[in-house]
Amino acid sequence: MVYVAGFATAVYCLLPAPETQPGEESSESSAVRREQFVQSFNVGMHKCLDVAKEISVEVSRLIKQKLDQRQANSRAEAQKPDTEDY
Repeated sequence: MVYVAGFATAVYCLLPAPETQPGEESSESSAVRREQFVQSFNVGMHKCLDVAKEISVEVSRLIKQKLDQRQANSRAEAQKPDTEDY
């Protein structure tokens, strides 16, 4: 997720500015639109990172829970008396 976000940011920053054609908006309004896009992109990236953090916390909690459960099961198996007769 972070890799994709970084890549998208790099692509956006490295793209050349589009040339304006006659009759198109001025560079000032284009700069305002570009700034709005940057702000919107920034907000979206922060939301994406927040969701990724929440998911990683939840996944780590689930993994810890499963490991604890397996350890408890293995301890219970180790403490069972061997009742098989040979």
